[in-house]
Amino acid sequence: MADISGLKNRGHSKADMEERRAAAEAFTGAALTEVARGGMDPEAASKNIENMIGTIQVPLGYAGPVHIEGANASGDFLVPLATTEGALLASISRGMSVMNDGGGVRARVFGDAMTRAPVFRVDDLDHCAKVMEWIDSHRAEIDDEVAKTTSHGKLTRIELFPDGRSLYMRLSYSTGDAMGMNMATIASEAVCRLVERETGAVMISVSGNMCSDKKPAAINMIEGRGKCVVAEARVPKDVVEKRLHATSAAITETNYRKNLVGSSMAGTLGANAHAANMVAALYIATGQDPAQVVGGSMTITTCEDLDGDLYICVRMPAVEVGTVGGGTRLPCQREALSMIGCLGDGKAAKLAEIVAATVLAGELSTLAAQAAGQLGSAHAKLGR
Repeated sequence: MADISGLKNRGHSKADMEERRAAAEAFTGAALTEVARGGMDPEAASKNIENMIGTIQVPLGYAGPVHIEGANASGDFLVPLATTEGALLASISRGMSVMNDGGGVRARVFGDAMTRAPVFRVDDLDHCAKVMEWIDSHRAEIDDEVAKTTSHGKLTRIELFPDGRSLYMRLSYSTGDAMGMNMATIASEAVCRLVERETGAVMISVSGNMCSDKKPAAINMIEGRGKCVVAEARVPKDVVEKRLHATSAAITETNYRKNLVGSSMAGTLGANAHAANMVAALYIATGQDPAQVVGGSMTITTCEDLDGDLYICVRMPAVEVGTVGGGTRLPCQREALSMIGCLGDGKAAKLAEIVAATVLAGELSTLAAQAAGQLGSAHAKLGR
């Protein structure tokens, strides 16, 4: 068996990548011919991956155009989506086209804060109360510690949750156009060191899971994490019946019995048809952290029959996206972001509204297909 230990964490040059790949082939017995075909410069990905041996290609397409009237996203957009699921982009495009016939999508960002929640060990309840009192009365010193770590982020809220000899401190930050997880982590560590010095509390972990990062959590459903976005559309009665082959009443009932009641019976966090599908495809295409699809899965979809017209809305409490840093540095992802005018500073809120509009389109199309009894036939035609 080939020894690969000496090749780990080597340089990021093309030669280093080729040597690692050859060793991986020898170690596994697999031919990595297609992995080797990727055209990405390994040095361009040096901040995104270690031990690079090539690239994995995912088919990229687009849905739309979709017309959005948002506080940040305004106009017509072709949305880049990367997926291996046949029929998905066709369904999203159908939803977008139908919403366009009703005037498009309206979207707004109602909250914007990345969170990190350290956990401290305290001596007892008296000590816990004193630590909490110190934190509450020394906000200026805490803000100063945050400012030393970043010029882009700002601490906006502190919440304290005592539990015996544990004390959880949930910190919320504005992070500009970065998704902000690294920024929040570094700043939170600095805050914790200050609290340790001044109170004797001991930081056990910079993340005590009340953040809650990359895990479905009620606290994020209620308070939000990243950007809380709401998108809505109203589709005229005749468009619903002609283009979706259903009625507003039938789609509303499907949403009620499937998304609202069914999700409640299953105990899901979120109540939607398949929001994670749209979120994953858009996140992969635009260089977001794919693990944050968890937040997107907590979407709540609502429908109403308004005198025959269909009103549909999605509330997304945890859209954790950025337009600078992370995977947005990579060349293909930069081009995908450029397709929707979301590359660089000042664009993160715009991207979040496009995410919500895309999810809304996918929810509309799928609910309509289920209400009309066409979901299986659509997948048989396009997805097999």
